[in-house]
Amino acid sequence: MVMTYRGDDGGRRMPPPRPPAGRPRDHQRAQMMPLPGRGRSPYDERTRPMGTREPEYAPPPPPRQDPPRRPVDDEYPPSRPPRRRRRWSFGKVLGALVLVFVVFLAGIWVYLEFSIKRVDALADYSGRPVAASGTNWLIVGSDSREGLTAEDEERLATGDVAAAGGGQRTDTIMVAHIPDNSTKPTLLSLPRDSQVSIPGHGKNKINAAFSIGGPKLLAQTVEGATGLHIDHYAEIGFGGFAKIVDAIGGVDMCIDKDMNDTMTGISIKAGCQSLDGRSALGFVRMRHSAATPRSDLDRVANQRKFIGALVSQIASPGTLLNPFDFFPLLSSAPDALTMDSGDHVHNLAGLAMAMRGISSGGVVTTTVPVTSGSAENWDKAKSKQLFDALKNDTEVPDSVIVN
Repeated sequence: MVMTYRGDDGGRRMPPPRPPAGRPRDHQRAQMMPLPGRGRSPYDERTRPMGTREPEYAPPPPPRQDPPRRPVDDEYPPSRPPRRRRRWSFGKVLGALVLVFVVFLAGIWVYLEFSIKRVDALADYSGRPVAASGTNWLIVGSDSREGLTAEDEERLATGDVAAAGGGQRTDTIMVAHIPDNSTKPTLLSLPRDSQVSIPGHGKNKINAAFSIGGPKLLAQTVEGATGLHIDHYAEIGFGGFAKIVDAIGGVDMCIDKDMNDTMTGISIKAGCQSLDGRSALGFVRMRHSAATPRSDLDRVANQRKFIGALVSQIASPGTLLNPFDFFPLLSSAPDALTMDSGDHVHNLAGLAMAMRGISSGGVVTTTVPVTSGSAENWDKAKSKQLFDALKNDTEVPDSVIVN
């Protein structure tokens, strides 16, 4: 009997052939191959034959990682350049020290420039001598007791103002000439009792001009008597003089003979020693002593000697580099000095530099030639030679030097 298979379409079709007898039927398996690089397929469980063991799979290899890419320069974040350590070379250190020193000197200059007292001492007038070669300073040591207490006056033995006739007087009158050439500077003393013509007041002692008309009349009197044009003016009083000496710890001097002043009572023993303010003031004023037989002539010689020692000691490194001497000196200078209104600190420094050679013989020191020991009248011929040499910046003849 033949059976037919009717399909869905109603047509008559033959059934599929049967496998031969005695041969087991193989069940067809639908299997999907896993994709390369993938794990097991999700269809593996459905396609695995029954009774077979699940194959063992090795763990998948880790995903491949590319080596880190080195960023290019543009991809680096901007960063601040490393700070360089400052290195101070010898030149920079030296430059800094020089700058500090210059600033220090400038500060001192400004302090003195605006602290020193000023006075109108030099003025033009009809018939005034014209300026010649070199520079001339009028240096005055007055008996001013300004700033001194009664105890100071007694200690310094300044004497009584009323007993001296009142007014302001000068114990020291000098002309310092600084040449423009290689000739030596000159420090010239004018004895205070010298008889000269005082403009508007007839003939009198030269120091009377200071008492009558102050610095201005004294400068005019000196110019008329010497024929020298005075360019600068400096004045120091009793108190200021003593303070400057004490500020630098005294001035070293060698005294030839014992000095005992019968008027002031000041005594100075012979020998090399350091004079304090009181002894120094007594030394430059002393004329009533056996050690000063020529009276005013010996006194002016001692004054020049002391000024030489004072200037040399002030200008020495031992004073300028010692703060215990320098700063007291700096603080005492404004109260001690008085200059002309047209003068400046650098002018004063030039004077100090020129006069520092007094002790070593680098400066000519002399007194105006006089006719007698009283030092009232000048030798006209020799005086003229002396003044002409200063006007023309020529060597002072030895024949007119009086020491």
